[in-house]
Amino acid sequence: ANSSSIPHFLLLPLASTRQLQLLHFCLFLAIYLAALLGNGLIISTIASDHHLHTPMYFFLLNLAVLDLGAISTTVPKAMSNSLRNTRDISYAGCAAQVFFFLLFLGAEYFLLTIMSYDRYVAICRPLHYETLLGSRLCVQLAAAAWASGVLYSLLHT
Repeated sequence: ANSSSIPHFLLLPLASTRQLQLLHFCLFLAIYLAALLGNGLIISTIASDHHLHTPMYFFLLNLAVLDLGAISTTVPKAMSNSLRNTRDISYAGCAAQVFFFLLFLGAEYFLLTIMSYDRYVAICRPLHYETLLGSRLCVQLAAAAWASGVLYSLLHT
């Protein structure tokens, strides 16, 4: 049988000169640290303040975790390539990066849909809010968003 395997992919460089590559590294590092700091503050604030243990903030906490996952899937490899002046990524590394990136972004989209329903109920049906969005249902909806992200990622990887 005639078969071949692809051990790695070559990525197109963002810049052709070393100085621009180092500038890209610094830019990626700043963006990554800002995202880590911002989402970390959101997570720690919501987790530590019991007044923020409401459905809206529960979903916001999940969104911050998903955002951390999405940015941690792609940016460190880009920073590594810029710093080390390399252009390759292994086939398995690329597949894993695509899988997790799609998982986190897919789950984010589903979670944003759930969050819009949460705000709809809070604005249009405020007297029924506690009945329609109890804590158990919120956990189930968040779990469904995560599971949908996994399914979406499995279907597209």
